[in-house]
Amino acid sequence: MIIEPRMRGFICLTAHPDGAAQNVKNQIAYIKSKGPIAGAKKVLVIGASTGFGLASRISSAFGSDAATIGVFFEKPPVDGKTASPGWYNSAAFETEAHKSGLYAKSINGDAFSDEVKKQTIDLIKQDLGQVDLIIYSLASPVRMHPKTGVLHRSVLKPIGQVYANKTVDFHSGNVTNVSIEPCAGDDIENTVAVMGGEDWAMWIEALKAENLLAPGVQTIAYSYIGPALTEPVYRKGTIGKAKDHLEATAFSITKELESIHGKAFVSVNKALVTQASSAIPVIPLYISLLYKIMKAEGIHEGCIEQIQRLYQDRLFTGKPVPVDEQGRIRIDDWEMRPDVQAKVAELWLQASTENLAEIGDLAGYRKDFYNLFGFDFPEVDYAAEADENVGVPSIS
Repeated sequence: MIIEPRMRGFICLTAHPDGAAQNVKNQIAYIKSKGPIAGAKKVLVIGASTGFGLASRISSAFGSDAATIGVFFEKPPVDGKTASPGWYNSAAFETEAHKSGLYAKSINGDAFSDEVKKQTIDLIKQDLGQVDLIIYSLASPVRMHPKTGVLHRSVLKPIGQVYANKTVDFHSGNVTNVSIEPCAGDDIENTVAVMGGEDWAMWIEALKAENLLAPGVQTIAYSYIGPALTEPVYRKGTIGKAKDHLEATAFSITKELESIHGKAFVSVNKALVTQASSAIPVIPLYISLLYKIMKAEGIHEGCIEQIQRLYQDRLFTGKPVPVDEQGRIRIDDWEMRPDVQAKVAELWLQASTENLAEIGDLAGYRKDFYNLFGFDFPEVDYAAEADENVGVPSIS
């Protein structure tokens, strides 16, 4: 079938398997170009199919020759209907890993569930014995709690008062004002239940109980802080409460791992175009201005560049992992440089529909968005027929 991007609001309803494969190949080529990483050899990536999770799996496999197990929850294809982009990413990753003689298997299911945890535990026992790195990179808006059966839904809202500021529709380029009502009721508790650290801790506890964690094991979860500009809706909003909980969980997991000399870290990463960030008011405008500045300074990074630098310069140096005063790894350091943020703040005041194409990088934002779904890669002939029925090799 001919596959084209089909939009509904801030969501693309289709994905292109050949574009996803190109995306994965591009990331692999980048990792290979940067040389070997003296990293972990048996890696579990929870949330492995897109964004930072996919980049982590690629970095481990093609930077450190690691065996990887990826856990994700993606929609497979059916005749005449494409899979979700993460499905095609994972299919491409496994194909390339197997071509290179690397172990790679995947589990498609709800990572919050006890069933998927058990399935993963059984696979590690059967094939790897133990793992020495666990990446936790889940990005789900809902969580069915495995113990209580309660379905929690996260919200992205300010706390205490209405937040009003500029935003942009990245399809049209229209800059408008937006206001977001504050959270109410159980919004904070539900958001923490979905996006906080409880499930991460459950994974580590379950793996440790089965003796599947190697001595000196490390586990990393990903977070974001961002500038003062986005604080009311992000870091000081409902999602910020969840991130606070996630970061606090790193300390309790480290304590849990003391007996095997393991450690848990939260890595604070850079603002990037994701399916989730595209739907958050204010964030697309901030990112388009940020990209313009960071590209001009030669310090722009995507997911794969961020994770390569995290692995090479922070995690696997043979020295203690450098952290900030709150124990977090800061790989958002280039984004948060005072000169970069001062320029963003200056451009923010000027930004309008008329000048955004000039002072921001809206074209770069759009390209990154379409790339998420396998579109807008120059190497791919989108006028040609594509086979939507692509399988992930290790999933029957």
